[in-house]
Amino acid sequence: MGNKKTVKKGKKRNPNLRLVKNGETGQEKKKGSRKKGRGEKPEKLRFGKSKRTVISLAVFLSLLFLLVGGGFYIINNYKVTTVYVDGSVHYTNEEIMDMVMGGRFGDNSLFLSLKYRDKGIEGIPFIEMMDVSIEAKDTIRITVYEKALAGYVKYLGRYIYFDKDGIVVETSEEQTAGIPQVTGLTFDHVILHDKLPVDKPELFDEILNITQQLDKYSLSADRIYFDSAYQVTLYFGDAKVALGDNVDIDEKIMMLQNILPSLLGKSGTLDMREYSEDTKTYSFEKD
Repeated sequence: MGNKKTVKKGKKRNPNLRLVKNGETGQEKKKGSRKKGRGEKPEKLRFGKSKRTVISLAVFLSLLFLLVGGGFYIINNYKVTTVYVDGSVHYTNEEIMDMVMGGRFGDNSLFLSLKYRDKGIEGIPFIEMMDVSIEAKDTIRITVYEKALAGYVKYLGRYIYFDKDGIVVETSEEQTAGIPQVTGLTFDHVILHDKLPVDKPELFDEILNITQQLDKYSLSADRIYFDSAYQVTLYFGDAKVALGDNVDIDEKIMMLQNILPSLLGKSGTLDMREYSEDTKTYSFEKD
């Protein structure tokens, strides 16, 4: 077949083989870039070291500005200007405020709300507990729950305070106003949180009843005295009121609220030992 050239059949080409023409680089992509393979990772955006430092510093300064600004806002807008104190007898309102609001940021209502959240203040002499409530950004209320004291006795130069059961709850070198002294009791030792070791423990019920009745009629006795037969005498300044034994005590004290004003400034004894609902007799003898 004379002039026909014979073309030899070439080898089968690899289907993944790509021809790169002159002027093209191996990095060029075909039109319509192909999807990334499953195993390929996206390229990360990388910054230089100096640029990273600037970004970190900017973030730090922004956070610092927010922190300082927030601190100034809290300090200026949550400053306590009004304080209510309820229930305090032994301590003055100023002393209670110092106990609750002492220390750094003690005048900040937000700080106080976090400090005393779900808890009261304990461990203060004469006080069972104190609760602190935030009523407004600038207003707090301190509620004082004092220990129920029936009276006190003097022992070795100290004031020994006891409750309705005769348990010694506090000892102090200072006298508390509004709590009567009880004299005539005999004991040879005192232990904190133990009962006063008197010969007649049931006297404590009588003492509590007397103090409650006096409080009911807004009367304040300086002293409650028991003699050897456990007869009761109340002292109001220079005036003494002999109540006798534990009979008709409530009625005697109720009547006493009407009689006592006439005894002010007088020195003597009002004898109510024979007083009863039926007789209603009493006498006053000057000293």
